[in-house]
Amino acid sequence: MSIKLVVLDIDGTIAGVSNQINPTVVRTIHQVQSRGIQVALATGRMFSSALRFHQTIQSTLPLISYNGALTKHPHTGTVLREKPLPTAIALEILAHFERPDLQPHLDIHCYYNDQLHVRHITPETHIYMERSGAMAQASGDLRSIIELGSTTKMLAISRNAPLMAQLMAEMGQKLRGQAVHLTQSTEIYFEVTHAEATNGQALKQLAEDVLKLDPQEILAIGDNFNDVEMLKYAGVGVAMGNAPPEVQKVADWVTADVEADGVSQALAKFCLDSTPALC
Repeated sequence: MSIKLVVLDIDGTIAGVSNQINPTVVRTIHQVQSRGIQVALATGRMFSSALRFHQTIQSTLPLISYNGALTKHPHTGTVLREKPLPTAIALEILAHFERPDLQPHLDIHCYYNDQLHVRHITPETHIYMERSGAMAQASGDLRSIIELGSTTKMLAISRNAPLMAQLMAEMGQKLRGQAVHLTQSTEIYFEVTHAEATNGQALKQLAEDVLKLDPQEILAIGDNFNDVEMLKYAGVGVAMGNAPPEVQKVADWVTADVEADGVSQALAKFCLDSTPALC
């Protein structure tokens, strides 16, 4: 089957160090769209943080955000999918993050109603706000936010990558069998969403229920563990050259890294009938 839908991650895929989409990639995306192939975004970012990328590529499709916890159409405001964390589980996760041995090393983010809430503003918060364009609310005790219900996502950040790997293992054991999905979008980001909130499940709903497409008609491109489910679901899953080896192994093809415009190479190969250099 020919490709009818392209789904792109943002960070590490279409946006690199510059936090912008390189003009070459934008042009290639527009070439793909001119052939009648639709292009959507699926990201771990907040909906509001991803909007400028949606506008840059001139997508006409709903935007998958928060790793699949929220799918919303930017043009109409229609919510197609919303999978918040169960309140009791979110409180349990917060209690674990705030253990005395962990709390000094973690910046904890709580997302509610497309707003970012933190305990207090730290240097790490400023770095996150600068890249995401989001304004963090210093809310003190995050329990007060979680108890409102409908927490979209929780995120722990630490520059200590081994600690984050340890946290992933601990929480995987602690929350086994509960309605949560644990993933990492980078080695310093540990993300928790509802069990049904993955980019893969959100893509499945968009493709099959909304666009009436077969998985074989979809090309998905991503760079990290939070993209694995959608790479597996799509007929063609492409990993970026900067993706971890484990992510590259599940892909059908590996393109160049984000700084070398790997998305353009993949789109040329699978959508524009040209042959880029293999990576």
